[in-house]
Amino acid sequence: MKNVIITIARGFGSGGKDIGVRLSKLLDIPCYEKEILSLASDKSGISKELFEETDERVKISFLRKMVGSVPVNYKVEPSDRKFIHDNNLFYLQREVIEELAKTESCIIVGKCADYILRDKKNTIKVYIDAPMSYCVSSIVERMGVGEMEAIRMINKTDKYRSDYYKYYTGGSVWNNPINYDICLNSGYLGRDKCVKIIKELYDEKKSV
Repeated sequence: MKNVIITIARGFGSGGKDIGVRLSKLLDIPCYEKEILSLASDKSGISKELFEETDERVKISFLRKMVGSVPVNYKVEPSDRKFIHDNNLFYLQREVIEELAKTESCIIVGKCADYILRDKKNTIKVYIDAPMSYCVSSIVERMGVGEMEAIRMINKTDKYRSDYYKYYTGGSVWNNPINYDICLNSGYLGRDKCVKIIKELYDEKKSV
């Protein structure tokens, strides 16, 4: 294939972002996470801070906003007062992801990219998680917090990611293995092995 996209969804502390960065260096292709917000900001003229705040608003108000499925084509023009509505900001990010999938090989971490690109044949959809003990050790080492704080952060972040995914996909379950082409246990396999497995899938897809 001309270009191949790897999407990575990940449990907090599993090392999914680190695995994406390692793949990026190995394959010499970009890895996007927060960069998606910058690209959406550049495209729309809306400040990056508003895109970042959208994530926080979803986390705080998810339960009272979740009333059925969100329109997947919720896009309005800049003149409309709803231009900076959370759903529209998400749609602008969606446009960026869809454009990337058409133009270049890359890695996209989070942002419901697996759902957005679910029908694209040039996509490898990956989910990475690990046992709580592994995730706790990873967070303690990386962020310098105690074990209890690490557990709190993991539970809070994973709940947010689950709520965010469910809201913007109209009810899909974030860690459902059916959503992905492959699910990897980084605690069992190790991050290097995860990188190797995903690279093999990438090389195979690229050769088609």
